[in-house]
Formats: sequence, structure tokens, C-alpha cells
Amino acid sequence: MESITKRTTIKAPVEKVFSYLDDPTRWPDFWPSLVEVYGVQPLTSGGHVRGWTYKMAGLRLEGTSEDVERVPNERIVSKTHGGIESVLTWTLRPEGDGTEVALTTEYTIPVPVLGRIGEAVLAKLNDHEGDAIMENLKALLESQ
Repeated sequence: MESITKRTTIKAPVEKVFSYLDDPTRWPDFWPSLVEVYGVQPLTSGGHVRGWTYKMAGLRLEGTSEDVERVPNERIVSKTHGGIESVLTWTLRPEGDGTEVALTTEYTIPVPVLGRIGEAVLAKLNDHEGDAIMENLKALLESQ
């Protein structure tokens, strides 16, 4: 299983950052390879279940995600199914006059499909994607 953690500090209150991340329909606005999020349904836990379309290395992947843990203004953990299995953990904490945001992505690449070379290339692409996600999220929230 691969794991990537990316961090940034956003000049916005933790409540604002959490509220934005808590709406999965907004994720394609800052996540470059996330084509769409659809069929969002609320869960009794306060999180969501949703479908998604993701484009990775020219492949179009479809799947679903479910928030399996949600602590307001602190953490959202989503488990994805379909395409590449993964767990996404957003962690937020107040930092001075802003919010430190961390995104940890744990995922399994279907090696028989991609091969070992494809696995290495994909890991590098995902690392760059993580940087772009955090840069985009920071820019969006600081401009509002």
C-alpha cells in the first residue's frame, strides 16, 4: 500500500476550511484529476456517500466514496471503492490565524493491470497531484 501526506497552512479559520471540505461537490474545484462528484447523499453520521469519476494517467476510473469518520473542524476520513481502493484522511488544526491542513492518501495500485513500471510512474504522478491539490485548495480558500 502506498501512502502520501501533503500539508499546507491556509489563512482561513478552521470552521471555514472544514465547511468547504465537508462538501464533496466542491472537490473537483481544487482536485485536478477529479472529473466529477455525483449522487451525493448525506449519512446519519453527518458525512456523505457519493459517486466519482477520476482520470489517472489517461484512464477514466469510476467509484464511490463514503465518509467513515467525521469530527467537525478536525477530521474527515473517506474510504473509496472502485478503480483504485484508497483511504483519504483530511486533518485540520488551528495554526496561528489560519488552519494547517493535511491530506493523507493511502492507496493500492492494481499492479497486475499497470505493471511495476506503471506503478512507479503512477506513484510519482500521485505525489505531484497531492502538491497541486494543496496549492489549489489554499488559493481557493484564501481568495474567498
